[in-house]
Amino acid sequence: MTIHFGYDKKQVIQALRYHFISKKEIRIMIILVNVFAILSLVLYALHKITPVAFLINSFLWLLLMISLWFILPGVVYRRAETFRHAFTMYFSDVDFTLEHTKGKRSWPYTALHSYRESPHFFHLYFDERSFLLVPKSAFADSDEVSKFRNLLIDKIRRK
Repeated sequence: MTIHFGYDKKQVIQALRYHFISKKEIRIMIILVNVFAILSLVLYALHKITPVAFLINSFLWLLLMISLWFILPGVVYRRAETFRHAFTMYFSDVDFTLEHTKGKRSWPYTALHSYRESPHFFHLYFDERSFLLVPKSAFADSDEVSKFRNLLIDKIRRK
């Protein structure tokens, strides 16, 4: 199977959000910050904390959510030159190859730690931090997407 693709900025930003939110430590932090925000609201409603303390907590909560949802994915997108190029990928039963105008690189499926699927991409993880995004839009139709999904299921474990 061979696919040709480039990256759409909006879709990549959304995929990066999925990547960050899927991290256990980020999910725990979001839950704890939201619990703290709810507790702050309850304490303010019961007149146990001052309006200034509530506003500071609300500002910090808003800053954290904006950072996770907009700033962090945007910074990663701007720093990664990869998302500005066009690629060709070849998938066989043994390995897969990523080709670019400056060269190509092959990996056996055993090099992959896991994979995830988001609405627009397959995330192929080499480890917890290194991954490739394979756009679903690069496949000719939904049958090819299903074939690729089955290939991943057969070759690597899903996370």
